[in-house]
Amino acid sequence: MLRRLSVIITTAIIWQISSSLTLARSNDPQQADRFPPSPLEITTPDPLLPPLRDQQQLTSAEQQKLEAALDELNQQAAAQLQGGDSVAAFDIWNRELRLRRYLGAVAEVTALSRVGDIAWNQNNRQQLQYITQRLQAIQKQAQPQNKNVQNSVDLPLLQALGVAYQKVRSPKSAIAVYNEVLATVRQQQNLVAEVDTLKTIGELNLIWFDYPQAATAYEELLKLASSRGESQNELTYLQQLAYIYQQSKQAQQSIDVLSKLKAIYSQNNNLTQLPTLQLAIATNYETLARENPALLQEAFQNYQEAYTTAWQLQQYAGAAEAIQKLIPLYRSQGQLDEALQTSEILIQIQARAANFYGMMQAYDQIGQLYLERKEYPQAVTAFQKGLELAQQLKHQEAYFTEQVEKATKASS
Repeated sequence: MLRRLSVIITTAIIWQISSSLTLARSNDPQQADRFPPSPLEITTPDPLLPPLRDQQQLTSAEQQKLEAALDELNQQAAAQLQGGDSVAAFDIWNRELRLRRYLGAVAEVTALSRVGDIAWNQNNRQQLQYITQRLQAIQKQAQPQNKNVQNSVDLPLLQALGVAYQKVRSPKSAIAVYNEVLATVRQQQNLVAEVDTLKTIGELNLIWFDYPQAATAYEELLKLASSRGESQNELTYLQQLAYIYQQSKQAQQSIDVLSKLKAIYSQNNNLTQLPTLQLAIATNYETLARENPALLQEAFQNYQEAYTTAWQLQQYAGAAEAIQKLIPLYRSQGQLDEALQTSEILIQIQARAANFYGMMQAYDQIGQLYLERKEYPQAVTAFQKGLELAQQLKHQEAYFTEQVEKATKASS
């Protein structure tokens, strides 16, 4: 439940490295001479364009004719790339991109997005630089002259820019654009667009490992879902926040979110999820107890609840995990009697689960506890039982033999 976005997180490092290299080149003046002038800024007249007077706009018929011709160029470029000639392919695409601007900013940005994605997949950083620079120029031109007049914002263009920045793996620029989109749709009171934009912002911040900003987005989504009584969305956003706070090691925030999830699952009688939640809550309390020992009791209580619930649900692996967390906690507090009793319970759980390796490890733990208490005959008995299992498993036989000998000598 808490292990969300595995595909996104897997690609995040690749994205981050790629965009870092690209942006580093674009922002370093010493690197500027290494790239020739952008082919997207060539102003030589193109035979596909009709004669234009004073930059007049194309007629509707001329636009349709040009669009068909540019679609054909795109197909030609794709064929060249498939044939192995990437240089010729991007030459054709760059011609297409130069001409797309005559069809309007959104059409151009959409084409830049498409070719940018191809350039990234081809590891063509130079082409990515050209496209990113053009996107930045379009974004600058799109800024309203009067920033107080929100209605002058070209929302479709902003949304297209956001997608394009994602395609060229420039998440910081994408997030900045989507924040503008968010402000616009909020002013328009477009709740559907607001939710979609917040989701995009949250996901992009996760990709960039900016957990605080991701949390802000999902907290806002949670408030919207709660205010509208959208229980399923509320559950989804809580799960996402649990993942975020876990990754950012924010123990108190994790406890708050996990407790809400626990209440929802209990209310819905979905008990199978409870042991995992109780275990996570206990772990976070144990973390907080390092600075505030008074919270250690909360850790004990939640580990015990996790064990009890898991045992009742016959989730023996979960029950064993909770017990294994409790034992060192008891030992750290000098509660060796409780640690021994809990270790005996662990033996029963592992036996019920037919986990013989786990039983062997539990007997070792019991033996070590008896050694600590200087109760050597009991330690010998525990290590002998561990040795019997080790011989069956053909694993750690020498170790348990040595422990038996040491405990025997100590008892004599």
